[in-house]
Amino acid sequence: MALNKFKGGIVVKADGLAAGKGVVVCDDAASALAVMTEWFEGNAIPGGGTDIVLESRMSGPEISVFAIADGRAMIPIAAACDYKRAGDDDRGPNTGGMGAYSPLPDLPDDQVGELVEQFHRPILAELARRGTPFRGALYAGLILTADGPRLLECNARFGDPETQVLLPRLALALGPLLLAAAQGRLGGAVRSMGIADGMLPATSRSAVAIVLAAPGYPAHPETGGAIEGLDTAAGHGALVFHAGTSRDPDGTWRTRGGRVLAVVGLGADLESARNVADDAADVIAFPGVQRRRDIGGSLGRSFAAAGAAGSRS
Repeated sequence: MALNKFKGGIVVKADGLAAGKGVVVCDDAASALAVMTEWFEGNAIPGGGTDIVLESRMSGPEISVFAIADGRAMIPIAAACDYKRAGDDDRGPNTGGMGAYSPLPDLPDDQVGELVEQFHRPILAELARRGTPFRGALYAGLILTADGPRLLECNARFGDPETQVLLPRLALALGPLLLAAAQGRLGGAVRSMGIADGMLPATSRSAVAIVLAAPGYPAHPETGGAIEGLDTAAGHGALVFHAGTSRDPDGTWRTRGGRVLAVVGLGADLESARNVADDAADVIAFPGVQRRRDIGGSLGRSFAAAGAAGSRS
């Protein structure tokens, strides 16, 4: 296997769905070979598949861009940046996402439409040409490389934790637009709602989400731990979104999945939003809680995953 032909690193991917944990970003051929050996010899390819894919590693800021489509028309939503690695400074294994923020310091909301025209629009047109027009939320994961933006992945859904920071920033109700998209009348709905620039309007507020994960996540999450501090966190002004939780008859909340909660802070800028999210996340506790402490740090570090690569296979 000619692994040395890959320059700048190798991305090893499970060929299939693996809940965001089927990608390993490797710095060199030796590291990639070690991952493949572990997966094949241990019959442990994430997602239970039998094949893997090797890709050249790309470097640059990684962003998430969404649009609502009705098969023909579409309207962009403000972009977000999420953090896929489990640990601070983008260390550790890939996950489904450990946090996110919006807006992006180096990509104003009003420039997102250009990326949608470049990536989402051709996809929508091709699906319509094939007789399978797409209606719903179309997601594109992009890396802004030195040679321009490159598409990592597409999904036919909203993604988390990006959605948890995008929806609180919206300046109007999303429900009517989703209904219009489902009924194939998005263009008319956009005009009737007075959306003049073809972009779903967002407020000037910033949002930062911090994911609280169970011990052992992403490989082997341990569940059943009692969760404390939810009411206190809400008292700090944060939004707390449940993901992997359950509730006992006596009202006790417990962990029931890998990513347990997303704690979202809102503020006039990224720093103030991050402070709200950090303070609220600090008061929530359950056994073995995992979280990153660099979400949105240094004003997003001019995007989170600079130098990362790889979709969430």
